[in-house]
Formats: sequence, C-alpha cells, structure tokens
Amino acid sequence: MKTKLLLSSLLIVIYLQSAISQTISKDELIFLTSEWKGERFPDGRPKISDDLIKRARNIGIEEAWQILSNNGYVNQYEGNWKTSNGYTPVVGRAVTATFIPSRPDLDKNITARGHKSGFNGASNSWPISVLQKGDVYVADCFGKINEGTLIGDNLGNAIFNKTGNGVIFDGAARDMSGLSEIDGFNAYVRDFHPSFLKNVILMGLNTPTRIGGAVVLPGDLVMTEGGGVLFIPAHMAEKVILTAEFISIRDKFSHERLKQGRYNAGQIDSQWTNEIIEDFMKWIGQHPEVPQLTRSQVDEFMKQRTW
Repeated sequence: MKTKLLLSSLLIVIYLQSAISQTISKDELIFLTSEWKGERFPDGRPKISDDLIKRARNIGIEEAWQILSNNGYVNQYEGNWKTSNGYTPVVGRAVTATFIPSRPDLDKNITARGHKSGFNGASNSWPISVLQKGDVYVADCFGKINEGTLIGDNLGNAIFNKTGNGVIFDGAARDMSGLSEIDGFNAYVRDFHPSFLKNVILMGLNTPTRIGGAVVLPGDLVMTEGGGVLFIPAHMAEKVILTAEFISIRDKFSHERLKQGRYNAGQIDSQWTNEIIEDFMKWIGQHPEVPQLTRSQVDEFMKQRTW
C-alpha cells in the first residue's frame, strides 16, 4: 500500500512538472546537463548526493570560485545580497524559477492552465510545490523590489519545512522579522519590502535562468558565504569539493609547519619536494578529523596546482 502511494505521489509530481509550458522536457533538461553522469530526479534534474552537499558546507567559496574559474566557469558568482538570517549558510541543489512582468492575457492563461494542471494559488507558490529535501529555491524576479516580494514568513516556513534550506531571490521578500525567526533558514534577496507581490508571472520552472551575472541550471550546487552566492554546475561539484578540501587541509598543514619553523614560506608556496609531501602524508594520518587522502591523490592535486 505504501509503495502504491509513493508511486502515485511520484507520478503526480512528474505530471505537474511536465504539464505546463513553463517547464522544459526531461530530454531537454538531460541534454542541457549532459556533463552530469550521476543519479537524476524523475524530471531529469541532476541529483548531487547528500554526502557531497554535507561536505560542501565545510569548504570556502573563494577556493570553489577559483577552481571553477580555472576550468572556464566564470559566470557562477553573484554578490551584493541582503539576508534575513545573517550569514546562515544556504547549501543545496537548485530548483530554478524565472518570473517576468505580467500582462492580463498572459497572466490569465498561465494561471488557468496551472490550476487545471493541479497547482493552487498564485504562480509564485508553484515552485514551492516541487521542492524536495535539500533543495534551494533559486528565482529570478528581475531585481524587482516594490511588489517584487516572492515570499513572506508563511511561504518561508513552507519552504523550510520541505527543504530544510533557504532561498536565493533576485527580487525581494517581506516579513523580515518573521523570516528571521525560522531557525536554520536564510533568504538571500536584493532587499526587503512591506508590499505584496504584484504584476509578475512565472515563465520558467526548472529551466536555465540568470541570477544577476550568474548562470544557474536546475540541479546546480548552491553555496553561500557571507554576502555572496556561488552556483556550481552539478558535474563539477565533486571535483570542486575534493580540490577545495585538499586546499583546506594543505593550508592547515602549512600554517602549522610554518609556525614550527620546519619550512619557510618559499618552500611552502612552491611545488613541494618529496620530503614535504611525505611529511604531509604523515600529518594527515595523525589528524583523523580531516579527509584521509592517498599519496596518488595528493600527487595529482599538486600536479594541477594553480592556487
């Protein structure tokens, strides 16, 4: 019985995600994210593992940005945000939404079709209905502030209950005090405003979108740090995390050895000798709290070193 209910719910989600033209087909989404070779959600969205998402919380955005830039991904960062909960991190898989200014005929037709397909209420709530645990709701609302408030505290609670995560909006939010009371949630927005959302319509759900100067695809790994947001293509997530973890471990080792006077800055900041690498491997073994790298992994990281 439980299996039948689960299958039924899954089919409803697939239907809702394919029933309106605001979405793209599963084949198109797979084509656009074809570099990703791992597991996918039923609609085709890349499914980065929970383990990688957990590990991403422990790496720095600067290192991740540099690794992406070195690999040609130069349009993945956007800054200048306001937040509802300080620097509470937002890390997870992107569910994307694109809003445009509405006009009466467009609004009427899209709303009617969405309701017929099973969506309820205004179109700004529709992306919330497809969110899953670990997702981050990423929306382009063309930077609109007054009457560009995509959520208040009611929708903020609904989002957090479904995802355990926050949101990234190139637009605004309302009810800042209410949003700030959601422990673990954070809203990265352009500003807060007391107005209600008006005169916008959803034109893209889980489609490629733009957040300021950054390109975001469904399933991208979203990372925040301070006032910045980084969107890591799903197929780059593991490489970025592994390399950033190595940089972090390397820095801890280097700082310790420099303080001890074992090596000088010139030795640490250049390609390491075999003696330093062997010392590094022993140091890793003495620190079980850090990822336990193999010698071959360290050699490969050092060979590709560009930081």
